[in-house]
Amino acid sequence: MNRWYGSLPAPEIATQLTEKSVLCLPIGSYEQHGPHLPLHTDTVIATQFTNRLIDRYGNQHDLWALPALPYGLSMEHSWALGTVSLRIGALATLLNAIVGEFARATPARRLLIVNGHGGNRGVLEAVGYELQATHQVRVCIIHPSSLSTADATSAPPEIHAGVKETSIMLTLAPNDVHLNRLPETFADDPARHNETQRLILDRGTTWPWSSGDDRIASLGIIGGDPRLASAELGEAIISSALDASDQVLQHL
Repeated sequence: MNRWYGSLPAPEIATQLTEKSVLCLPIGSYEQHGPHLPLHTDTVIATQFTNRLIDRYGNQHDLWALPALPYGLSMEHSWALGTVSLRIGALATLLNAIVGEFARATPARRLLIVNGHGGNRGVLEAVGYELQATHQVRVCIIHPSSLSTADATSAPPEIHAGVKETSIMLTLAPNDVHLNRLPETFADDPARHNETQRLILDRGTTWPWSSGDDRIASLGIIGGDPRLASAELGEAIISSALDASDQVLQHL
C-alpha cells in the first residue's frame, strides 16, 4: 500500500485517513558535514528513516509520509559555506503553519516528527507543546540517532560528521559519502575531548558552540575519525532505532 500522503487523490483523504492516522514529518538541515558528507545529510537521514519506519510499521500504526522539511536551525555551522539556517521564530512559525494546514485538511490527529538534526532538538521540544495545544493534535518527536542503542565504539564524543553519522550515511546513501576527500593528515586530537564535553555535553551549562571552533572540531568534524565508519555499524544504528520506534508508536 502506498503511504505517501501526496500520492493520495483528494477524495481518498476522507476514506484512507482517520483521527488515529499518524502523519510523519521528517525534518533535517542543510549544513556543513566536513569534506566527506553532503550538506543535506540530516535531511537524508530523516527522510530515509521515515521511509523505513513506514515500510515496517505503516500498516500496523496507520503511518503516512509527508514531504521532508529540509531546513532547520544550523547556526552552529553558519561559519561554513553552504550552510543554510532558519531562525527560531521562522522555524516555529513554519511548523505551526504546516501542522495547522494538515489539521484543517485531514481528519488525522497524530503527528510524528522525525528529526535528523541535533540542533533542531531544543526548538522542537518547545514547539511541540504549542503544536499540540493550538492544533489539537497528539505530537511526538523522535531523534533516530539518540533512539538507537547501537554502540558507535568511538572514544571521542560523537557530535557531528564523525564515525556514527558517517556510518549511517554509508547505509542510507553510500554514494553521497566521499571518505577520500579527507586529507591524509586528518586525525582526532584527544585534547579536544574535554572541551567537547564542557561546551556541548555538560548538562549543567549551555554554550553557543561552533563546529568551526578548532578547540572542539577539525574540518567541521566533532567525533571519531570518519574513516573508521562502516555500513554495518550504520545498519545496526538504524535497525535498533527502528526496533525502539514500535513502543513509541504504540504510545502515540
